Amino acid sequence: MMLDFVTFGLYLLLMFGIGMYFYFRTNNVSDFILGGRQLGPIPSAISAGASDMSGWLLMGLPASALVGGMTAFWICFGLFLGTFLNWQLIAPRLREESELLDDSLTVPTFLERKLHDPTGFLRIALSIAILFFFTFYTSSGFVAGGKLFNSLFGMDYHTAIVAGAAVVLTYTFLGGYLAVSWTDVVQGLLMITAIAIVPVLAIQELGGVEATFNRLHEISPNHLNIFQKPDGTAMNALTIASLMAWGLGYFGQPHILARFMGIRDVKSVTSAKWIATAWSGIVMTLSVGVGLIGFVYFYDAPLADSEQVFIQMIKVLTHPLITGLFLAAVMAAIMSTADSQLLVASAALTSDLLGKYLTPKQSLLLSRITVGAIAMIALILAWDENSKVLDIVSYAWAGLGASCGVVMLIALWWKKATWHGAIAGALTGAVVTVIWNKLKGGIFELYELLPAFILAALAMFVVSLFTQQDTSEYTENR
Repeated sequence: MMLDFVTFGLYLLLMFGIGMYFYFRTNNVSDFILGGRQLGPIPSAISAGASDMSGWLLMGLPASALVGGMTAFWICFGLFLGTFLNWQLIAPRLREESELLDDSLTVPTFLERKLHDPTGFLRIALSIAILFFFTFYTSSGFVAGGKLFNSLFGMDYHTAIVAGAAVVLTYTFLGGYLAVSWTDVVQGLLMITAIAIVPVLAIQELGGVEATFNRLHEISPNHLNIFQKPDGTAMNALTIASLMAWGLGYFGQPHILARFMGIRDVKSVTSAKWIATAWSGIVMTLSVGVGLIGFVYFYDAPLADSEQVFIQMIKVLTHPLITGLFLAAVMAAIMSTADSQLLVASAALTSDLLGKYLTPKQSLLLSRITVGAIAMIALILAWDENSKVLDIVSYAWAGLGASCGVVMLIALWWKKATWHGAIAGALTGAVVTVIWNKLKGGIFELYELLPAFILAALAMFVVSLFTQQDTSEYTENR
């Protein structure tokens, strides 16, 4: 057990070391939020992928596959397409235009300048949406961290989530964007190593690949069917569309969009795109494999919490020295997203809502204070120990995709988009997400992101068409 703690502790020390290193290289709010736009394609791609997947990759998705079998394929397929399209459609234009438009540091500020909103309402609306949904998103990371610390150290859940939050908060507070990005690179590589090795160890113990899948087919043949749930219920078109709709959320995730804005140059986007897309496909395939193999491995002694399947496999199958390292990989998945979310949510308040009232030094100080304040609110939201990582992530993902995502996609690709339409789209997306999530039964079982995205896009198109104005003064920036 002591070796578990040693390797886990060494990993955390490494993260703190990176945070301290970049603390002394962070001189202003631009460095803190976007790292001075100096990150290359490889760290940008891996950092985007690691911050994207979060604890959901190693806890939520394996649980989905364990319970629902290969129907989890549809979520993965939607996310795989979403990753590619995000890098293809959004990244090049956002990187170029965000710098041209007065070196915009955040998504709300960029869209305000892109659509020439003289009122500031669009920036405020998007900033509030980001703060609201990202606080929930961050709480999902604390829930995941609480489950990990509870499993590893036997901590009470509430003590565990405070400990996990403290780790993330410390180095995000210190180093900002560069610390977050470079720790994400380390964490991304650690995540893919762990999720590749542990299923192999489980398969070996179960008697090999053929024996494992024969056993899976014997106890639950529908676990391998992408068109049927394990209980034999057919996957209808509505259910498949609901799962694939996850891919739409990518266009509005500010912590991922920040990687596009912070990459070194537009030329770097192409190579980063292929690295990020490949990384996404590989880790999601491995994650589903963990769930399917875990279903067989723990079939005779079912887990009380399906979201702990990967954690329990690590503890049972690996040497204590490796156990600590691989459990650090789970912590890595949690940290890599929570840190990015805290950073972007902080930017939404500091840069987008209060930026014009503050000096550069005041902005940097307030950014760090805001990181702590948002973390405290997220902790309160994570306090319920029955919370599920997947449920919280899906809600926040939908809200951001339907508000920020719709506006970003249309603003970059439709010259007739107006700031009036963008406000209508952002508000529609956010409100429909919140309301749809609370309603149950029938059509309301559809994942809220799909109807919210469609209605938000319609609102933006219609209102934009009714609020056309003379664009001759700024057409070249559109």
